[in-house]
Amino acid sequence: MTRPEEDAGPLTAKLEAMGHEVVMVPLLSIRPRDGVAIPDLRWQAIAATSANGIRALPKAHGLTSFRTLTVGPQSLKAAQAAGFMAEAHGGDVNGLAAFIRAELDPKAGPILYLSGAETAGDLEGQLKAAGFDCRRVALYDAAPAETLGAIARELDTGGLDAVLLYSPRSAKIWRGLVEGAGLAAKAAPVRHLCLSRNVAAALPDGWNTAVSASPDEAAILELLEQTA
Repeated sequence: MTRPEEDAGPLTAKLEAMGHEVVMVPLLSIRPRDGVAIPDLRWQAIAATSANGIRALPKAHGLTSFRTLTVGPQSLKAAQAAGFMAEAHGGDVNGLAAFIRAELDPKAGPILYLSGAETAGDLEGQLKAAGFDCRRVALYDAAPAETLGAIARELDTGGLDAVLLYSPRSAKIWRGLVEGAGLAAKAAPVRHLCLSRNVAAALPDGWNTAVSASPDEAAILELLEQTA
């Protein structure tokens, strides 16, 4: 399980209930930024492409009255838990951008994009190109892991059956750590279950990869069961 600790707990419990033995190896550590200022505007909508963008909001942000658009179940659940009038569309950044272009009016007001310092896609750029006034606010940093930790031994001894990868960045970090530890040959046959084709593309050619049918948790768990 390579997700940050904030996201890994519930999914780990679900995997264990399915009969899997899970090792948590967070490849990213989420660090909210202090002193972030959010413009006080009448937002047409708020866009959030990760649950961390919601969790990292400063207290008393005053945004829950605005329509909030998320990309999938994880970010939707976080937004609803925080009191937002949230809905999920698109499954990923490109899908959410397509929904906004099709359903919202650039003249109806600005869009607030809650994000991390690094993003998997350019939602802001896509919306601006379509004529929207999109204001991106980076609320957190995602620091990469520096070592494989205990999983290095499992990988070296052949005790690892599958790796779940949820973003191109996490896939690049995993690849870098594996190659840095001299374990690329041991990792190549391990099943790498990827949330999207972009995630799989970050791994070396020849590695054992599979892509979920859609970019959501249910699909990647179904993929895990299919390849078990």
